[in-house]
Amino acid sequence: MKAIIILILTVFFLSCNSPKNKDYVNAEVITSETEEGHPGKKLMETYCYACHSATASEEDRLAPPMIAIKKHYLTSDTSKDVFIKAMQEWIKNPTEENAKMYGAVRRFGVMPNTPYPEETIEQIADYMYDNTIEQPEWFEAHFNEGKGKGKGMGKGMGKGNGKGNGNGMNKQQAEVNFETLPYGKRGLKYALATKAVLGKNLIGTIQKKGTLEALEFCNEKAYPLTDSMSVVHNAIIRRVSDKPRNAANQANMIELAHINSFKNDVKNNITPTPIVDQMDDSVNVYYPITTNTMCLQCHGKPNNDIDPKTVDALRRLYPNDKAIGYENNQVRGIWSIAFEK
Repeated sequence: MKAIIILILTVFFLSCNSPKNKDYVNAEVITSETEEGHPGKKLMETYCYACHSATASEEDRLAPPMIAIKKHYLTSDTSKDVFIKAMQEWIKNPTEENAKMYGAVRRFGVMPNTPYPEETIEQIADYMYDNTIEQPEWFEAHFNEGKGKGKGMGKGMGKGNGKGNGNGMNKQQAEVNFETLPYGKRGLKYALATKAVLGKNLIGTIQKKGTLEALEFCNEKAYPLTDSMSVVHNAIIRRVSDKPRNAANQANMIELAHINSFKNDVKNNITPTPIVDQMDDSVNVYYPITTNTMCLQCHGKPNNDIDPKTVDALRRLYPNDKAIGYENNQVRGIWSIAFEK
């Protein structure tokens, strides 16, 4: 059931080398040093941050932040090769028996099997091993509390500079100072924060009422919740597609052009990056939503990838549904985000 939770959440969606002992940093104080230079950073943001975002609050998050994964897998005597291999083995075969983060498994469940190439995981793990990882404001106190209760690994390499006094434990996404980030990064953060809020509400629906009821949630609540996040972040946040499930998510001409651009990137094995369009006083940022094997259970071929009961529910809720028939690693739509400079 929890794998299904992550599945549907996945459907919603989208530096320079430094020594291993470099201090971890809070998400609010990322410097330009940590922004550029290593392909693993962009891959981590693209493939991991939908669930492992550093900006989601402790209550709203869908999975532990990447800094927690690093601290549990990296000890004082862990070589880079061993660290990379451990990451690859976990992604290839995530099971409760193979887990190192037992508390995370109890809270979030075992992550679903994701079909990412080994070389992608290698680049992400290589970046994690050598570089600073974004750290939520609340994380240091949380991690130290876990060690105090005998739940921490005790050998984590981080020197974390969190306040450690618990004052940030309930910090919400909107409080992170996104306005200091480059426009492309800022737009992506708005998208990830919106995913987290959608995810929190969706999880509650699935746990209480089941997967089919989650389709009702998507039909009735997803659009208003996205609008509410637009208000929180003082931005226009939309999920749009050339083949929408909900007619309200139909892409306009400019968005259709960007969808086609992202499709060409994926077709040519180019890692997508945000498209940033600047006007005099405002910015539009676009980022792709791509499918994977899990997504096909709601967006694949009816009665093949999509379960017959789900097909019936989709036909009832979305009689003009176009968001089916996808294959793995295709662009299903984009995040379209607009905000003032």
